[in-house]
Amino acid sequence: MTVSAILLAAGRGRRMGRQENKVFLSIGGTSVLAWAAMALACSPRVVELIVVASAEELGIAAALLPPLGIPVRIVEGGEERQDSAFAGVTAATGDLVLLHDAARPFPPQALIERVIDGTLRHGACIPVIPIVDTLRRVEGNGFATPDPVDRTGLVRVQTPQGFRTELVRRALSEWRSHVPMTDDAAAILAFGVPVATVPGDIWNLKLTTPEDLGFAEAAAERVERR
Repeated sequence: MTVSAILLAAGRGRRMGRQENKVFLSIGGTSVLAWAAMALACSPRVVELIVVASAEELGIAAALLPPLGIPVRIVEGGEERQDSAFAGVTAATGDLVLLHDAARPFPPQALIERVIDGTLRHGACIPVIPIVDTLRRVEGNGFATPDPVDRTGLVRVQTPQGFRTELVRRALSEWRSHVPMTDDAAAILAFGVPVATVPGDIWNLKLTTPEDLGFAEAAAERVERR
């Protein structure tokens, strides 16, 4: 079974408060996009990398990618996440695909391998982190409600998410394009296929707000010390 890795880099990330795409920001002298690409390409089971970028940023994405030792293709994404995911999956040649947010620059190798193994066994697999904090709703007036939300079974979902290529291609092609999709497993679950889970990793952080950049610098130093 061959594995294609797909980096979704077409989003804008407006909560970061920057004019440029957040995956083009520099962390420790290397772009977020390049960090994520290198992490995926380091897996000996990944045979190709597909970067999905917006039409106006295809050249920027290409210029930021270092030599990776595997074939790399850059394809144009769409308006919504599902459109970009479908473009990447359509371009993939592997039996399995890993769909990964380019805004997660440091997916550990052990995590990537867990997702691939889970996908081989089940056809669809996502990494998750159990929620350990107390959850409580806040009313419109800003005050907390008295009863906590039951967190039993609740998890935070990460990427990369792994799928059999033909399965996710069919599921994405049937997804209602007018309904936003926050992760790729949504299309699989809507398609009626169960999705397995494996443990995620706390270092697999996603850059969303300016405050996340400080954590990313610490994570980059950790990666470089290995």
